[in-house]
Amino acid sequence: MRLTEFHELMHTEFGVHRADAMLADHVLPVLGRTGAAAIEAGVDPRDVWRALCAEFDVPRSRW
Repeated sequence: MRLTEFHELMHTEFGVHRADAMLADHVLPVLGRTGAAAIEAGVDPRDVWRALCAEFDVPRSRW
């Protein structure tokens, strides 16, 4: 997944401000770091997207 697509999905699903805050502040237990830190460390944005969807109960049809 391209990073631009990831951000579009995040902003559509959670809203711009909440999505940006979630990426910067919420530690994802499955990744052991925030979404932003995971992406910076080289984790595929799709894996971060799936982790956030699971954590915040997004219906699987939108993953």
